Amino acid sequence: MTKAEIQFVRSLSDKRVRDKERLFIAEGAKLVEEIQNSDFRIRAIYTTRKDVAGRGVEYVERKDMERISQLKTPADCVAIVEQPRHRLQLSSIANNLVLALDGVQNPGNLGTILRLADWFGVRDVICSKECADCFNPKVVQATMGAILRVRVHYVDNLAQVLNEAKNLGMPIYGTLLDGENIYSKRLQNRGVIVMGNEGRGLSDECQEALTDRLFIPPYPANCPTSESLNVAMATGIIIAEFRRGKYEAE
Repeated sequence: MTKAEIQFVRSLSDKRVRDKERLFIAEGAKLVEEIQNSDFRIRAIYTTRKDVAGRGVEYVERKDMERISQLKTPADCVAIVEQPRHRLQLSSIANNLVLALDGVQNPGNLGTILRLADWFGVRDVICSKECADCFNPKVVQATMGAILRVRVHYVDNLAQVLNEAKNLGMPIYGTLLDGENIYSKRLQNRGVIVMGNEGRGLSDECQEALTDRLFIPPYPANCPTSESLNVAMATGIIIAEFRRGKYEAE
């Protein structure tokens, strides 16, 4: 592996370079195999394993793998992958359940949320420009392959997009302390679920776009408890509740 190749792969840890080159890094033999079996286009695969085959595979020394890996414990397989291009068309997803993220900045949280979306069949996630980059190596790793199936859309003005969705008849749900108990609320299996920033929650602009305000109550109700839930945990609870209604209807 040449010094230029090593330098280029390492440079993809920088969002500016990823955006310019429209590439991202994926690590681990299992994830790389998933990508090989998907519609994503792979530019190159670097591996120390002899059982990895396919187009663009280059076998490298362990020391080179340690130089290009973004993980604390270097993987045995690294792929350079072209970023997909998804076009957001609200009219085509108006009858679906959609996630919107208002400034979710922690890469681990974003990756876990995308994994949850994948598990519960949410195919579109709309992110404000303040959110972490979904092609950050930490996010890609945390998605456990969900990045291949969930379409992530970044928008300049999330509140505007929410209002456009509302004008199409989509319910806009958000979690707030003054919201209705999610366990007693009648939920539609469509609309946009908006999750807020880890520290400040939902912005005022996004709150104004909501049609329904939800609350996940602690148990028991009157006992001292944690101040709040982690945003990824809360997302899992909320989507599961929406999907539970779908199963009961069937």
